[in-house]
Amino acid sequence: MVGDNEVKTVVSPFAVRENEVKVFDGKDGFASINQVVFKMDMGYINESHIKALEVVNEFSYVTSRQVTQILDFRGKLSDIEPDKKQTKVAKWLEDLTKSKVISRYYFQSEAGKSSYRVYAMDKIATYILKQRNIPTSWQPTDNTKPAYAVKRKLAGNQIIIAYMQKVAAFVETNPNVLLYSKKYNVKFKPTGGLIVLKNEAEDVNFIFEVVRRNEDWKNMFAEKVQLYSDFYENFMTGDAGFREPPQIVFVGEDINHIAEMFRIVKKVSTVLEDGKMYWTTELKHLEEELTKSISVFELEGESKKYKIVTKELDILKPGKKDEVEELKTEVKFNPNMIVE
Repeated sequence: MVGDNEVKTVVSPFAVRENEVKVFDGKDGFASINQVVFKMDMGYINESHIKALEVVNEFSYVTSRQVTQILDFRGKLSDIEPDKKQTKVAKWLEDLTKSKVISRYYFQSEAGKSSYRVYAMDKIATYILKQRNIPTSWQPTDNTKPAYAVKRKLAGNQIIIAYMQKVAAFVETNPNVLLYSKKYNVKFKPTGGLIVLKNEAEDVNFIFEVVRRNEDWKNMFAEKVQLYSDFYENFMTGDAGFREPPQIVFVGEDINHIAEMFRIVKKVSTVLEDGKMYWTTELKHLEEELTKSISVFELEGESKKYKIVTKELDILKPGKKDEVEELKTEVKFNPNMIVE
């Protein structure tokens, strides 16, 4: 598997291309649950495949490299030689795709076809997971999301993986965390999910809002900023399960995009304060350390102009993680499930 330090690019693979579309690349036709059950009974689909399927379910849209990185971090690939892990995981995903358990896509634009494939849930996957008491919120309409929405998710996943691998204070993640705007009476998702960090000195929750340069992105982002503004302005202990307001991190495609996003925030919000908004790009997370991955905008005294500066954070320092298998303290139950 290619390491982060081997990725040489100035444009993120998850940046939006002009006139880009998401193209189905899975298996056509119909597959019944009986066919899948037969394959499971015969061992053609086994526990290794289920491990990969659980990651697809948790992260919604993932590449094979991302599935490999997540499983590897969680110790699920310890019995496989390092140089064979990516190949094994790719084979599991291919088997699941051919059996129509999951779907596969690629991106097509005027610049050509994406070099990677993206995996998502499909209907039969829900049957398999529910039988194992694994909650899933997947709906068929989830697979109709446009290219930019999928790329937002992929960029968010890559940041989560970077924190898993490189930040000693990393505790857990929730890619599907929900916030609530009291003023507008609407639930909304940070597009990059939640990361929980904890060390001896502090305990921090980072929520990531990933933005892509899709058509009409400025208006879409302005609307989302208003939801965040209301969430923070009316925050009370316990909202969305937080004791204190989580730290917002805005993620753009590049430094110029971040500047555009900042100008939009200043136009539509008086609640979000300059120093309390963090800014980054997914490419910054390819570095060996993430201590300098965060930036903030500061107002220069004489010129009255904003400049973007790096904000070094001790809580993002690397270090050896304790290899202790922890029991889940928060368990999610589906009200319709029967626990065996």
